[in-house]
Amino acid sequence: MNLGPERLRKLLSLNIKSHRRLLGISQEKLAEAADLSAQTINDIEGCRMWVSDKTIVKLAQALQVEAYQLLLPNIDEKTQEDAPESLHSPAETLLTLQHNIKKQIDQQFDEVLRTGLWR
Repeated sequence: MNLGPERLRKLLSLNIKSHRRLLGISQEKLAEAADLSAQTINDIEGCRMWVSDKTIVKLAQALQVEAYQLLLPNIDEKTQEDAPESLHSPAETLLTLQHNIKKQIDQQFDEVLRTGLWR
């Protein structure tokens, strides 16, 4: 599959938006975490700007994913654009499940440490 520049920008945009939604953070929070400007995030998500490899790494770290995941064509663009917010692609559903499981494990671990039940 040959991806043109427009398709790559669109994939990057959709993946950033998807991961940002999963984390429940705004463009401003992502910009802060990635040490970028909010306008840069807006331009990337709006497909008006391409980024360097260093910026992709910064974004991936801030979004808690591997850099390559931001370029994978794993989100159905048509579904994302036309569907209501509650309808997610299988990849997005899997990411949501992974995020929720990690969150639950972290909460349970914190509870064990807080209550001293591990002794």
